[in-house]
Amino acid sequence: MDDTATAPLLTSHKAKLAKAPSIDDTIETYIGATGAMQLLKAFLLAFVWAFDAQQVFISVFTDAEPRWHCTGDDAPCSPAVASPCALPPGAWAWDRPAETSVVSEWALKCASPALVSLPASSFFAGCLAGGFLLTTLADSVLGRKKMLLVSMGSMSVAGVLTAFATNLWAYSALRFVCRFARSIVGTCTLVLSTEIVGKRWRDRVSVAGLFFFTVGFMSLPGLAYTFREASWRNMYLWTSVPSLCYCVLLYFLVQESPRWLLVRGRKQDAIEIASLNGNSVTSSFSMLHACTVSEDAEASGVFATLQTMWERPWALRRLAAIMATSFGVGTVYYGMPLNVGSLGSNLYLSVAYNAVAELPSSILAWLLIDRINRRSLLVTLTKAAGALSLACVAIPRGSPALMAVEILSFCATCTAFNVTLIYAIELFPTAVRNSAVGLVRQALVLGGVVAPVLVALGRERSFWSFGVFGIAIGCLGLFAACLPETRGRSMSDTMEEEEHKEKEATVAAIDTNSNSGLV
Repeated sequence: MDDTATAPLLTSHKAKLAKAPSIDDTIETYIGATGAMQLLKAFLLAFVWAFDAQQVFISVFTDAEPRWHCTGDDAPCSPAVASPCALPPGAWAWDRPAETSVVSEWALKCASPALVSLPASSFFAGCLAGGFLLTTLADSVLGRKKMLLVSMGSMSVAGVLTAFATNLWAYSALRFVCRFARSIVGTCTLVLSTEIVGKRWRDRVSVAGLFFFTVGFMSLPGLAYTFREASWRNMYLWTSVPSLCYCVLLYFLVQESPRWLLVRGRKQDAIEIASLNGNSVTSSFSMLHACTVSEDAEASGVFATLQTMWERPWALRRLAAIMATSFGVGTVYYGMPLNVGSLGSNLYLSVAYNAVAELPSSILAWLLIDRINRRSLLVTLTKAAGALSLACVAIPRGSPALMAVEILSFCATCTAFNVTLIYAIELFPTAVRNSAVGLVRQALVLGGVVAPVLVALGRERSFWSFGVFGIAIGCLGLFAACLPETRGRSMSDTMEEEEHKEKEATVAAIDTNSNSGLV
């Protein structure tokens, strides 16, 4: 009854452009009235973001520099000494057991900056390499589900092995492998969870994934505080083993994206998945046959999706604009948590406050995403985050006001982070969606690569951290104004379908301007 009532709304705007039903029409016919089983699978997928967040921020605690103290009154040591590196052996000691941190266990306190930053550098290098090499596989060869399981399983195994690293070099290598595999986990999760539900639930499922990312982030301070006197290796075991078990659970409970299967010409597989979800497909078999895209019709090959976007100016413009905005958001999103040490407060509480700040941002995104245009919302959020970050420069360190303003800026940034990913999903069709969203996330990571440098410079002068953060997100966020609006619009599945919509929007805008000129 509902499908019959809504069918004209889904097809009337395409009547002039195509006689055959689109994949979006067919998908909405099958899964428009999303059932309980589909929602359960979507939310099970969304929970993967919790494990993703743990791997992103775990090094804040495992690689933290512990406090130290003088061991005796006779030693040439005093609280005024900035670093113990110039002190003789035995004149100082760590406040906690050496195994509580990588820095203290492997004596990195007085090592060269390049050596100390090797694990973090390896982690980000792995993300960049994995993002560019793996991002297209989910669109071309493996599909969403297989790519998710392979990457999540590899990330979990690397995390377990990291707990048994015997030196800095092995630790850094395993962090590279973990980040390489993890680079595509969030993208596949976000894309697959939104493609298995109807349009009505798409925004809610997207926000749910980002909410679970917050849950994963919030779990770390409590876990780190529990193991504050124990080895840092416990952190990796207690985050990686559950992740590996959850990967096995997903293998049995979650199916492939029906959109991707139809785009790849795998009609029978799509029918089987629709049947598993409890939907009737026999009456619409001809509709599936009419809309299925032949695999030869779409570009094939590992990097063919990137070539497909490169050959279309509209796709390149969208990708460049959303990636520029994403870079600005990523600089602040990854930089603010790293900069908590400059606030002059407790590490556990500071990280916990920043983690909690993500919770209202997820709720805010859920409340606003259906009510305000994506473009306007993203520009407003980046401006607000930039202004608040710049305000932090003028507030003295150690002041409660600085913590409050920093959290508000981070909250606005987190909301912008959520909106950016949801926006990216809607800007690109199924044929290239995973690759495009993967590149957008890579831009976020590139912002994270720049952030540690700014944080280090900001220890002496806060403008180089908070000031540059504000300028970056405020200015780069303006690129979002160049993007088309996607709120309430159906998702495209092929590049040709998206081009039709682009032409329709252009014609509609010209007609509107002409009519307003006549009035």
